[in-house]
Amino acid sequence: MTSTERPFLNRRLAEFGTTIFAEMSALATATGAINLGQGFPDTDGPEEIREAAVRALRDGRGNQYPPGPGVPELRAAIVDHQRRRYGLAFDPDTEVLVTAGATEAIAATLLALLEPGDEVIALEPYYDSYAACIAMAGAARVPVTLRPDPERARFRLDLDELRDAVTDRTRLLLINTPHNPTGTVLTREELTAIAELAVERDLLVVTDEVYEHLVFDDAEHVPLATLPGMRERTVTIGSAGKTFSFTGWKVGWITGTAGLVSAVRSAKQFLTYVASGPFQYAVAEALRLPDAYFTAFRDDLRAKRDLLSAGLTDAGFTVFRPTGTYFVTADIRPLGESDGLAFCRALPERAGVVAIPNAVFYDHKEAGAPYVRFAFCKRAEVLADAAERLRKAFAH
Repeated sequence: MTSTERPFLNRRLAEFGTTIFAEMSALATATGAINLGQGFPDTDGPEEIREAAVRALRDGRGNQYPPGPGVPELRAAIVDHQRRRYGLAFDPDTEVLVTAGATEAIAATLLALLEPGDEVIALEPYYDSYAACIAMAGAARVPVTLRPDPERARFRLDLDELRDAVTDRTRLLLINTPHNPTGTVLTREELTAIAELAVERDLLVVTDEVYEHLVFDDAEHVPLATLPGMRERTVTIGSAGKTFSFTGWKVGWITGTAGLVSAVRSAKQFLTYVASGPFQYAVAEALRLPDAYFTAFRDDLRAKRDLLSAGLTDAGFTVFRPTGTYFVTADIRPLGESDGLAFCRALPERAGVVAIPNAVFYDHKEAGAPYVRFAFCKRAEVLADAAERLRKAFAH
């Protein structure tokens, strides 16, 4: 076999092809279907924050390379946000790092903290970049599956299964709460058990908390770093995209001890180095918006969740009502279906709606096969239209 005939993609990434999001978005474009697959809003965030970005551009702030750790204004705003919301204290100069969105934060953190052969425990189903970044670091992923609990209409963590998954090769736990794609918010009791396990087995924890402000009903977002023994072993990942509806700006961050942040910065500097200069100044202003903004944003999304969930239920799906994120998971088996991937590929033609098959977020494909994910971060009229299309296609 010649060099031009053998596969070009390295073996670590051989299992990863084009993402499901690209495939489903292309189907939406080709069919004119309503795209409830990829998780991005169809409206912009606050006008005053958009104008802050314009002002930064016009004032020449961030048009050239910003500082490697992020602009001081944003790092200070992140620190203030963490202190005001959660009572967490960080040094803006040594314990905060701004990244090109949460995806780069995940990549840089895992590349920095993992050695080849290390094991990473992640909650399955998981955001697809987790698996790819673990692979790029040469580590091994160990999934612990969130199990459906139909009586409570949520997915739950089996703490015994989590404990049993830890071995002498386990380096870190990769936790996501509020959880994408299931919409589950881990309880204080669950997180306390995770923290106790991490301390007992001396594990690092990377916690993806990008949906921290998208928590509904009686659910509570508890940052892992607030729990005993966790601040010194936790890298917390945050993002502006989900909270302020400017996903294209790609502004994320990590917080942690100076040693952890320094390690991640060593990897991050060889990825993008810096990004999103003018937008960093705008996000600094966004993080200081009054509480009324966050409350109204959450209330609006809760109403949209209820609208889409009711439509899915009327169409015959079994709905797992999310208490966080802007995704709802539905079981297709009541419709006489069992293969979520085939179902989602046919759905644009069948109903004029695009969804994502949850199986792509699982190592144990059979566990995720009957579930599909819909995004409700869209205008109410779009969700109502999608719900009506689904009713017409499936309700009897």
